[in-house]
Amino acid sequence: MTSPSAPPPAPPRRSTTRIVAAVALVLVVVLVGGGLAAWATLGADSGGSDDAPLATPPKPSSTVAAPSYPSELAKFYTQKLDWKNCDSDQCTHLTVPLDYAHPHGRTIELAVLRAPATRRGERVGQLVVDPGGPGGSAVDYASSGAFTFGGPLTRYFDIVGMDPRGVGRSTPLECGDTEQVDEFVGVDPDPDTPAEVKDFDRVNREFGQRCLTRDAGLTRHMSTIEAAKDMDILRAALGERQLDYLGASYGTLLGATYADLFPHNIRRMVLDGALDPTLTNEQLNLGQSRGFETALTAYVQYCVDRGDCVLGDDVDAAKQHIRQLLDSLDSKPLPTSSGRPLTESLGRFGVVLPLYVKTLWPILSIALSQAIEDGRGDQLLALADQYTARGPEGYNSNEFTAYWAVSCLDYPDSVPGAQMPSKFKEFDDASPTFGRLFVYDLAKCADWPVKSTHKPAPIHAPGAPPIVVIGTTRDPATPYIWAKALASQLDSGRLISRDGDGHTGYHQGNQCVDDAVQHYLVGGTVPQDNLSC
Repeated sequence: MTSPSAPPPAPPRRSTTRIVAAVALVLVVVLVGGGLAAWATLGADSGGSDDAPLATPPKPSSTVAAPSYPSELAKFYTQKLDWKNCDSDQCTHLTVPLDYAHPHGRTIELAVLRAPATRRGERVGQLVVDPGGPGGSAVDYASSGAFTFGGPLTRYFDIVGMDPRGVGRSTPLECGDTEQVDEFVGVDPDPDTPAEVKDFDRVNREFGQRCLTRDAGLTRHMSTIEAAKDMDILRAALGERQLDYLGASYGTLLGATYADLFPHNIRRMVLDGALDPTLTNEQLNLGQSRGFETALTAYVQYCVDRGDCVLGDDVDAAKQHIRQLLDSLDSKPLPTSSGRPLTESLGRFGVVLPLYVKTLWPILSIALSQAIEDGRGDQLLALADQYTARGPEGYNSNEFTAYWAVSCLDYPDSVPGAQMPSKFKEFDDASPTFGRLFVYDLAKCADWPVKSTHKPAPIHAPGAPPIVVIGTTRDPATPYIWAKALASQLDSGRLISRDGDGHTGYHQGNQCVDDAVQHYLVGGTVPQDNLSC
């Protein structure tokens, strides 16, 4: 804390589904009052090769030996899924142990959705997908169909999404009511007095403690390793001897972790917008701060080049204008028609979200224009609410909560709020606009009640078939260098490089990337390593 096909920063690694929602829903808020000029540019990057013919895909091999599993997990691996119709899709629940070290103890339910292949007679298999986060709903992701995955994948695959443990429609981790989550989301992201730092620490500490009080077991067992083990039980319950998988953003860490645990249980795997599993929490935040500053520069250049940019006609001055606007919200939040003020925290989220998807840049221009010229924050608030899954009556999902529960179990390093000033220079140099935001993200796990014992390390997945890793050169959330690192770590990694803006590479308007992914997943044609698109 995961497009039209994919996933924003503080939390850094966000869900792709949140961006899909932003494209669809923010238009209603922004375009009605902001003019229709932006509409013509939306979808300009969406294209690709949805209708391109593919070779007749081969049927999955039936000669692969059935994977083994520990005897104490037999009841989970042999369970039969009870599918029910839910609109045009199929839904069910998967039962998994809360604690794999004690599989005979408490169990939890994980929500699963399957969107059947549109060409049943030519179906290749079942493609398990994850949109990132951590905390993104894979159920929502899978249900988005060809809009997200393109025609070839939805024609030949059942698209399967499972909300990870603690997330969405699965047994959820809930840590507060709307007012309490608002306080956690809206806490000053750049506290600059001892009193503000103390309040920052209090809010984070109390929020984490509520998680532990409400469900101590789930709070202690939402790690990526446990979610990857759940995914192997899903594979077996689907009746698949090997897994086909497409993961975006944090979903790449989930996929790579699965590959390391179960390398021989993979058939085909694509990891798009990759995380580097060797990085610490501090290194991830520093890398993302650079990535979002790069993305902001690209957006401002776009705004200036189009003319009549509300930020002016000089890129450096325009970026300074944005920083001044965001800083001013600390002492003077902007009013909105909802009655909820646009605070500094929400303002930064509102600016950050459109940097994930280039087709949202015109909407960011409209939102900034309203804030700067009219002194109102409605449209930036609409963007921020899409980022945090906030609806008019409260939060639509627990994504923001789940993000921290997973991250604080995955990364052992943190920096208490009082020690943050020692990090300011390094992060400010990396990102004058967002650096402090990422610095204070490091403090959240310092106040979390459950401490991680996991150590970041390279993932090699020895014995796995070719694993395709996609990196985008100006990806703000998962910098391109991370994809290069993961591809080089994996024994069978194959890197595809997309030269472009926005988060993730597949189904983002680059036919070279789309063709390579589709021919690999559908037909089994492994792309050349270091393919440049």
